[in-house]
Amino acid sequence: MKTQKRYYILAAGMIIQFCAGVIYMWSVFKGPIAAHLNWAPVSAALTSSVMLSMFVLGIIAGGYAQDKLGPRKVTLAGSILIGAGMASTALITGDAPWLVYVSYGVIGGLGVGTVYTCTIATVQKWFPDRRGFASGMIVSAFGLSLVAFAPLAKFLLVTLGVPSTFLTFGIGFFAIIGFCSFFIQNPPVGFIPDGYIPTKAVSQRRQYSPKEIIMTKQYYLLAGALFFTLPAYFILNPVFISLGTVRGLSDGLALLGVSLTGVSSAAGRLTVSWASDKIGRKAAMISVAVIILSAALVMITGKGVLFLICIMLISFGFGGAASVYSAMTAESFGTKYGGMNFGLVMLGFGGSALTFPIISSRLTAGGSYTSSFILAAATCVIAILLVSLMKNPDKTT
Repeated sequence: MKTQKRYYILAAGMIIQFCAGVIYMWSVFKGPIAAHLNWAPVSAALTSSVMLSMFVLGIIAGGYAQDKLGPRKVTLAGSILIGAGMASTALITGDAPWLVYVSYGVIGGLGVGTVYTCTIATVQKWFPDRRGFASGMIVSAFGLSLVAFAPLAKFLLVTLGVPSTFLTFGIGFFAIIGFCSFFIQNPPVGFIPDGYIPTKAVSQRRQYSPKEIIMTKQYYLLAGALFFTLPAYFILNPVFISLGTVRGLSDGLALLGVSLTGVSSAAGRLTVSWASDKIGRKAAMISVAVIILSAALVMITGKGVLFLICIMLISFGFGGAASVYSAMTAESFGTKYGGMNFGLVMLGFGGSALTFPIISSRLTAGGSYTSSFILAAATCVIAILLVSLMKNPDKTT
């Protein structure tokens, strides 16, 4: 019965992740909210970086809290933060548009990070026999969020306006995530799925505390590789729609591109996690970096349909990294402190989200993204080198 129960917990976690994926939808909100608040688009674009950075801090804080209080209470707290962040954005006026950084960016970002880490860490504990599968399923829901919510947000923004749209999302996300949080719980101590016999290496794997993992070389290689794998996505994320129109897409196709990034990200999270169970985590991580590197180079001149294909490949790699790095972290350092440990690895994610959009904004001052995409390709080379230096999980010291 307990083995079957884990699939209900996985389903609840996927619904939570589906709602939490709003973090990647700022490219849809940016234009309407900038116009509504009479806010400079360049300043509005920075909201994405603020939210992604707070997302990582939320992962760390949520991981620490769930190790102490349990995932159910912490996920419920995350639902309150997400709802409050979205709903309070509805109240902001043009007198202080920067408050969006606080509402959507800080409060919303912390909430998303909190529920993200709680659901992933919990599900990984329930699926020691299929960790890649479980990680891929739950984070794929996070990526699929764009598919449903991007067109819905566009519709609501046109029909209801900015304030009512954010209020609707805030109330809706709080209700759905809050309800599902009651299903999120850790397995009993010593839980082993029916038919699963852990290998000696797995059963004797050391459970690293957060203080212990920062003393290992493996941690810095993981966080560093994540930092250097993702710049292409973070450079593109705030400008999917605006850059798409410059590259020859209609407004409709540019919006479709946002939805396609969600599909591609979800596909990457499922496919790469599944493949990593077969070919190994390191091989999967290198494959992700190669895919992003190739797409970044083509993106230098890519237009029209080719531009869309490159965006899809970069989003595929981004989603793949999200799943395989969480699985690699669990296998390198154990699952006992999985929430906090994954949060520390995700500092590489947050650093990349904050650093590279700022660098890109300076490189693209003249309107050309050539230098930005060359940089993104070069960082993938560094990521490949760092992954090649990692030890296989059973050999981590």
